[in-house]
Amino acid sequence: MFEGLSPLARDARSWPFEQARALLARILRLRLSDAERDLASVLIHSGKADEAVKTFPALARPVILETGYGPSGLPHLGTFGEVARTTMVRSAFRALTDDAIPTRLIAFSDDMDGLRKVPDNIENKQPLIEDLGKPLTVVRDPFGTHDSFGAHNNARLRAFLDGFGFDYEFVSSTECYKGGRFDATLLTALERFDAIQKVMLPTLGEERRASYSPFLPISPSTGKVLQVPTLERNVEKGTIVFQDEDGSKVEVPVTGGHVKMQWKPDWAMRWTALGVDYEMSGKDLIDSVKASAQICKTLGGAPPEGFNYELFLDENSQKISKSKGNGLSMEDWLRYGAPESLSYYMFQSPKSAKKLYFDVIPKATDEYLQQLDAYPRQEAAKQLDNPVWHVHSGRPPQYGSPVSFSLMLNLVSAANASDKAILWGFLSRYIPGATPESQPLLDRLAGYAINYYDDFVKPTKAFRAPDDKERAAILDLLARLKALPSDCQDAELIQNEVFAVGKDHGFDPLRAWFQALYEVLLGQSQGPRFGSFAAIFGLDRTTALIEEKLG
Repeated sequence: MFEGLSPLARDARSWPFEQARALLARILRLRLSDAERDLASVLIHSGKADEAVKTFPALARPVILETGYGPSGLPHLGTFGEVARTTMVRSAFRALTDDAIPTRLIAFSDDMDGLRKVPDNIENKQPLIEDLGKPLTVVRDPFGTHDSFGAHNNARLRAFLDGFGFDYEFVSSTECYKGGRFDATLLTALERFDAIQKVMLPTLGEERRASYSPFLPISPSTGKVLQVPTLERNVEKGTIVFQDEDGSKVEVPVTGGHVKMQWKPDWAMRWTALGVDYEMSGKDLIDSVKASAQICKTLGGAPPEGFNYELFLDENSQKISKSKGNGLSMEDWLRYGAPESLSYYMFQSPKSAKKLYFDVIPKATDEYLQQLDAYPRQEAAKQLDNPVWHVHSGRPPQYGSPVSFSLMLNLVSAANASDKAILWGFLSRYIPGATPESQPLLDRLAGYAINYYDDFVKPTKAFRAPDDKERAAILDLLARLKALPSDCQDAELIQNEVFAVGKDHGFDPLRAWFQALYEVLLGQSQGPRFGSFAAIFGLDRTTALIEEKLG
């Protein structure tokens, strides 16, 4: 699927390809000598990536892209955005290398973290209250469906990612710590304890510095993750000594799941142990990335490539906060818009702050549909920069929707549609042979439009009477539409008549005429092309609507 695209990918300008080129440069720099790198570059840039991999076995080792998840809560829009964007970089890298260099995407769950706070949205809080401070994979599941709260949320994460069709590997922090996958790097961290402290201590306040240790021991007596000083270190034995909650001194190995690292050192340790080549993160973590990168080098690793994306804002330009409940939830978007439109919105300008509230959904949906419609007509080079190439990992669907989302919203409004069957009565007449089965995207859009109309448009509809100038123009339009064949479905012909009326009656700017039509006929200030609306709604119904509103 990605083979043969490398010549186009080298010049593609969209941000995933920029990231892919940086990732490839990292791989060549770290895995090959100068001479090897020069030859490998020539081969890859000449479309012979498969030959480069055969010549240099180091390139056959998979490139690791990682995303992180904190299972103290359920997956959310941020989780989706990070996996979606990382998947876009992965697809671009595969195209850049003709899919000759293997890749893996790890969805890493930090499930050994101690539970610090009981979520507000859980009814059965008592088990969580009693288990505060324990690793998430030890905290009891308040839902009673899994072995632990962490296991429950991990299952939700996997179902969430599977539901969107992401290709990933799930990796559990608990399994890595307890199963020995992190042991070698943890022993290195113990050996280089002072160097890690040298990075971390200047970033902390005076009180925190006095007790800070990169190692968080698990109390043998209470099972809690303890933030306590490391009193002694024994590098040869691979152990640390700390004071337990009962006041006793306890010696434990840093391996085998007896300790967890503080999160910045943990991030660096994970990068090193798993050989992570790429990970992006939010702008709020810039300083954390810098600290973790320094620690990663201290541990003998190479910090991954990546970038810091901007955070989303609500409609008042305030940072979205889960505790405040401002902005959109995952469930909100999927009630009113297709997953594809959400991926499209995530693709757009990730380094620019964007507002994330209900009004962006129709716009994002229609922009996605426009790009999908344009894709088959574009030359191959432009297709790789089309957002839908990235939304669908290089395989956009062959057909989109013959009707825009905004037009569907107006159809719902004019028809007072309460279910999709009413809308399909109009759609099947306008699109001969169309059925929900033959037009699945259109069918989904119909459902989203009904939900959006009921919740946002209908409560704010405000019809008004036309002024004298508008009334005269609308009467003229009524006469012209009645002069057309009653079964006319030529949207362009109808649109031309609407334009002509606006010009003949001196509307300047012309959009004032269309705004008047929408406000008088549909009770809202904007809408789609009126000709397309009338063609689908039917001229007879459109003229009846005009007569009703004129009184």
